[in-house]
Amino acid sequence: MMGRREYDTTILLLAVVLTCLGVVMVYSASAIMASQRFSDGFYFLKRQGIFAVAGFLVMAACMRIDYHFWRRLTVPAMLSAVVLLTLVLIPGVGTQVGGASRWLRLPGFSLQPAEVAKIAMVLYLAHSLTRKKDKVKSFKLGFLPYMVVLGVVLGLLLGQPDLGSAMVIAGVAMAMLMVAGARLSYLISVGLLALPVLYVAIMQVDYRRRRIMAFLDPWEDPYNTGFQIIQSWTAFGMGGAFGQGLGEGRQKLFYLPEAHTDFILSVIGEELGFAGIIIIAAMFLVFCLRGLRAAVQHQDDYGRHLAFGLTFLIGMEAFVNMGVVMGLLPTKGLALPFLSYGGTSLLTTLFAVGILLNITSRNREGSP
Repeated sequence: MMGRREYDTTILLLAVVLTCLGVVMVYSASAIMASQRFSDGFYFLKRQGIFAVAGFLVMAACMRIDYHFWRRLTVPAMLSAVVLLTLVLIPGVGTQVGGASRWLRLPGFSLQPAEVAKIAMVLYLAHSLTRKKDKVKSFKLGFLPYMVVLGVVLGLLLGQPDLGSAMVIAGVAMAMLMVAGARLSYLISVGLLALPVLYVAIMQVDYRRRRIMAFLDPWEDPYNTGFQIIQSWTAFGMGGAFGQGLGEGRQKLFYLPEAHTDFILSVIGEELGFAGIIIIAAMFLVFCLRGLRAAVQHQDDYGRHLAFGLTFLIGMEAFVNMGVVMGLLPTKGLALPFLSYGGTSLLTTLFAVGILLNITSRNREGSP
């Protein structure tokens, strides 16, 4: 029998606070640009506000749905993700922006299939790892089928191209397999075999190679490939300890590209300072620790795998985005969970949080 407990209010509070802060910062980062581009300074604020409200409704619903329900939808979710990733590659169906075809244009909304694929992969792995249990130690019966499914998804993502999402999904999959008991030798072998592929995917593609060069020395080309990271550093530097004040940042005034999306943390650093960055980093850390605590304490295998996968997914995306905007990692097109502008990202993140909260509210009777 599964007993009901209270939801983890820490995870709930952190998700709400980060999302609300994200809405405020999206407006601060985009108002001037939206006024010039759409003649409406509230354009992105209104859209992000709608996404936030819809996301909270989705989260509230998922909090009340027994997480085992999603196990029945594993196959449809995985097939839907593959279909969406395929559709986005079809000329005339997928929407191309900046040379990448990553969106499906829907009435009043653009869907990013990569975000759906991330959740679908976690659901698939949680279900399959629970079903196979110790068979995951077998290469033929356990490990190899996962690599085939992962290879299909990664291949479709690289076709967009979306190397950032591909690496996140690969990282989450490897982490879930490792925690489930897959042999370390298999994981290391796959990692070594992937290195030449990763090298070709980066060094043989001009814009990716230039990104790596800019990461190593952005000052070599400060007005082109190194421009974005230099402007991000400038924003952090101008913010100092406590920031210029909310809405007072200058780098968002057409100096910092993608200020309201991938590089929103730079705007936060300039306006709220080092203190603001530390608080946000601490909130993500606490969120991840609480999610991992739920996974460790849960006695149901499926709940344990699912809680770990969802927590690791959100934590990895936050870590990579922060590393990119601070110049610690090469530039990748990954949103900062809860905070960056983007409907699909926010909706799927709050969907994941809702499932995680349901897991925290259920445990076997007599367990802590």
